[in-house]
Amino acid sequence: MRWFGTALAGILAFGSCSSPTAVPTTAGRAPEPQRRVRSSVPVVGGCTIFPPDNWWNTDISGYPLDPRSDRYIQSMPGNLHPDFGHNSDYGIPFNIVPSSQKRVPVSFDYYTQSDPGPYPIPRNAQIEGGRHSNGDRHVLILQRGACKLFEMWRAFPKHDYRKWHAGSGAIFPLDTDKLRPNGWTSADAAGLPILPALIRCDEVAAGEIDHALRFTVERTQAGYIHPATHYASDSRNRDLPPMGLRVRLKASFDISKFNRTAKIILTAMKTYGMFVADNGSNWYFQGQGGSAAKCWNDDDLDALKSVPGTSFEVVKTGRILR
Repeated sequence: MRWFGTALAGILAFGSCSSPTAVPTTAGRAPEPQRRVRSSVPVVGGCTIFPPDNWWNTDISGYPLDPRSDRYIQSMPGNLHPDFGHNSDYGIPFNIVPSSQKRVPVSFDYYTQSDPGPYPIPRNAQIEGGRHSNGDRHVLILQRGACKLFEMWRAFPKHDYRKWHAGSGAIFPLDTDKLRPNGWTSADAAGLPILPALIRCDEVAAGEIDHALRFTVERTQAGYIHPATHYASDSRNRDLPPMGLRVRLKASFDISKFNRTAKIILTAMKTYGMFVADNGSNWYFQGQGGSAAKCWNDDDLDALKSVPGTSFEVVKTGRILR
């Protein structure tokens, strides 16, 4: 669910707007005192998914608690809910294309916060929810060779797939910690990339998830913590989570009786945690969908629905920006 504010909506209605000022930052990196640099990183389509010291690849099991942890958790009632499963229209698919993939023009509703096209979108690109979906319709493209990630929200093909139109779009070079400019969204409300946060079939099959995940909450405050760069709320309630808030499953939570898939996911939640990435139902977290969705066993995933949000805690990763 997206929120851009009445001021921005009014500006866009008149068809012109200057881009928000980019704020140089190295905040893509984990806080130096707590940093655990890894010798390996996730690899998808032959591309490493960000450098070893990137936020997504950082072990936060030893991070200090945020002083407002209890209040944040209380504002997010409910249990874990896997927002993916065996149905191919459930979850978020991604597309891997060669470096030679032809690029096509893309126009955007929120063009002042979107990276301009063209994007390397194949005719058979998988769309979240399927081709006839009227939901978020995320389209994620990982281009081999260049190792760039192209992501769109509310993406629709036009003119027999020769052009596309989307609500917003972002391009992420995967060899850098550089964030989007402060105040900018992406294909995600928080300004974050989506593919690096998805639970993938191949990593669960291999027995380990070695990166942070993403989840949604119903109510957020008007603020964000890096690596998020955008908020989607007008609330100043300090007890609500800002975008980019990072939670982890408590070390004391017993996962021994869960099935193999659930244990792998819960272990990642203890080690790498999850980012608040968008507005939606509380504690809904995302995994790979589309043609790969047949890898999931819904009974295995449903076991995770027994885990209450109170089994999580919030870690301190940075200050709230507005």
